[in-house]
Amino acid sequence: MTGPRLRLRPWREADRAPLAAINTDPVAMRHFAAPMTRAESDAWMDRLQRHIEAHGWGFWCVERRDAPGCIGAVGLMHLAFAPPWAPADAAPTVEIGWRIAPGLQRQGLAEEAARLALAAGFGPIGLAELVAFTRPANQPSWRLMQKLGMTRGPDFAHPRLPEGHPARPHILYRLTRADWQAQRQA
Repeated sequence: MTGPRLRLRPWREADRAPLAAINTDPVAMRHFAAPMTRAESDAWMDRLQRHIEAHGWGFWCVERRDAPGCIGAVGLMHLAFAPPWAPADAAPTVEIGWRIAPGLQRQGLAEEAARLALAAGFGPIGLAELVAFTRPANQPSWRLMQKLGMTRGPDFAHPRLPEGHPARPHILYRLTRADWQAQRQA
């Protein structure tokens, strides 16, 4: 998928080092439980690629059109945990998310890439709803969720983090395909 400045594409072996530079960076990972190790970053990239291979979509590598090379990960992915806000018999929940290299943040790149992912999710992929979530302190992320037309859902305690962990409190945002389509027509 290609936007004015960016391209979302499958992962390549050459993306491991630049992705690890993001995932191991304390600034880039300040709103996550902890920075990743290089091995954890490589394992995450492998999971992202397997998701794309299994479903035809997922978190893609983000690169600038004028300077190819990995600058982040943006896309859609089935949640790896049972969402506490959804009934047990609900359809699988799909998250939209973004992670851009710290030196390239606040330039609208995450928004451009997220809009490409939304168009894929609600277009050819045919999803009915997408969710996004973050820590309350991650104002740039939840502001982007609002810019994308997402509405705030219930706050929740991230089930993959232990009781008392400072990153456990999260806020949820949601967007349905119908609301996304209505926004595009307005």
